[in-house]
Amino acid sequence: MPFGEQPAYLRVAGDLRQKIVEGVLPPHTRLPSQARIREEYGVSDTVALEARKVLMAEGLVEGRSGSGTYVREQPVPRRIARAGYRTGVGATPFRQEQADERVKGTWESSSEREEAGPAVASRLRIQVGDRVMRTRYLFRAEGEPAMLSTSWEPLDLTGRTPVMLPEEGPLAGRGVVERMAAIDVIVDNVVEEVGARPGLAEEAMALGGVPGHAVLVISRTYFAGGRPVETADVVTLADRHRVAYHLPVH
Repeated sequence: MPFGEQPAYLRVAGDLRQKIVEGVLPPHTRLPSQARIREEYGVSDTVALEARKVLMAEGLVEGRSGSGTYVREQPVPRRIARAGYRTGVGATPFRQEQADERVKGTWESSSEREEAGPAVASRLRIQVGDRVMRTRYLFRAEGEPAMLSTSWEPLDLTGRTPVMLPEEGPLAGRGVVERMAAIDVIVDNVVEEVGARPGLAEEAMALGGVPGHAVLVISRTYFAGGRPVETADVVTLADRHRVAYHLPVH
């Protein structure tokens, strides 16, 4: 295939995509049928089907059982502000994950002891099989599911202390920095990496998205004197959120 020449199904998908973007095919409009695409673009049934698959994979259209394929209404991306760690009143789990004070948030959580797998052990610099406290969160912004988070803390650090359970005890619901300071562990650095991957079915169900569509994953680790004291994965729908970082200039 000559350089720059696209397969037929991509050319058809591109034209339909443009019509969706420009509003020629507005949200909730039924996408032209496979037969209509075949006739309008002079392509085979296979090409028409593949073009529709491309638009579906991109999240521009959705299938409705027994009805057809329709243009999806695209959400206005919500801003997720990141600003490192904060201390003081109000440093709740939601505030840790969303630094924008204008956003009102709530969360649900559950904690459970487990053995560290290879990935978590590597991030916490502990041995595979060491005991950790895993806490899962579902964050809501203005009542709507916004983020999932799973955090892990080494129990050889927090076990048998008042902060062993992040959502129980005297510092329940406080930030990692404050909780660690209560056991004389001074957090002095936090590292975040942002990546993307296809969303898992259970993630899509919890966040109200479509399985397989892209999610943003913020992998965060808190350090005290070079030692990792907590690591977490924050997951959010890529088509609904943008991550903004506030980086101080020193």
